[in-house]
Amino acid sequence: MSAANQQARALAFLRIAVGLLFLIFAEYKLTSTRFVWGGMAGYIHGFIEQGCYPFMRPFLKHIILPHAPFFGAIVAITELSIALSLITGVLVRWASLGGLAMMLLLLVSSNYPGAHVPLWRYFGASLDHNVLILCFLTFLIGKADAVWALRLGRS
Repeated sequence: MSAANQQARALAFLRIAVGLLFLIFAEYKLTSTRFVWGGMAGYIHGFIEQGCYPFMRPFLKHIILPHAPFFGAIVAITELSIALSLITGVLVRWASLGGLAMMLLLLVSSNYPGAHVPLWRYFGASLDHNVLILCFLTFLIGKADAVWALRLGRS
C-alpha cells in the first residue's frame, strides 16, 4: 500500500469516527424529548452562570434561551446531518464547515476559564472542543472523502 493511500485511509477512518461520535450526540437528542424540551435550556443556563465568554452572555440569555426548544431541535438536526455526511463521505467539506462553526460556538459558550488566567488555561479549558475543531479543519484542508465514501453521480 502506498503512503498516499495509507494516509487517505487514515483520514477516512478519522472522518468516520468523528461521524460516529456525532451520531451518538444526535441520537440521545432525537430519541427523547428531554433535550429539546428542557435539556437545551438547562445547558444554556449553566453556560450563562459559569462557562461562557462574557461577550456571549447577552446572545445566550436574550436570543438562545427564550427560544431554547427551537435551537435544541436545530442542534440535534445539525448533529445528525454532520454525522450522516461524515459517515457516508457525502458533502464532507460542508459538514466540516458546519461542525467547525458549531464547535467554535460551543467553545465560546462553555469553555471560559476566567479573566486574568495564563494563556495555556484557555487551551486547557477547551480541549473537548479544540480536538474536534482540529479534526474539522483537517477535513476541510484534506480530501477526507477520497476513500470509503459514497460516490453520488461521480465516475
